Amino acid sequence: MMHSSKDIFLRISGVLILLSAMLYIVEPFVAPWIMTLSVALFSVLTVTTPYPGKSIRGKRLFHFQLFSCILMIVATYLMFRQRNEWALAMICGAVFMLYAAVMIPRELEREKEKEKETNE
Repeated sequence: MMHSSKDIFLRISGVLILLSAMLYIVEPFVAPWIMTLSVALFSVLTVTTPYPGKSIRGKRLFHFQLFSCILMIVATYLMFRQRNEWALAMICGAVFMLYAAVMIPRELEREKEKEKETNE
């Protein structure tokens, strides 16, 4: 199965976000820099890949993804400031991103089914 370069970079940046969160325990001065690069890449790729469907619910889910990126940026800032609240912001962002990642494919499938029904 072939993946586009955007998918590969999204996966790499996601893994780096997780690794930098774990690295913060050991190296609290290096981890924020890795987090900055990976969150920036992840956010840029997310913003440049809008929801392809037309439903309002799907667009709202895409806005959840954008909000999640903002929360990850806030978490990175808090990481630089040596504030422990960064973990809370990151968890909230991860929950929103997980919800959107699960629901967007379902919504796209519903749109395809509705389109097939109207064409028949």
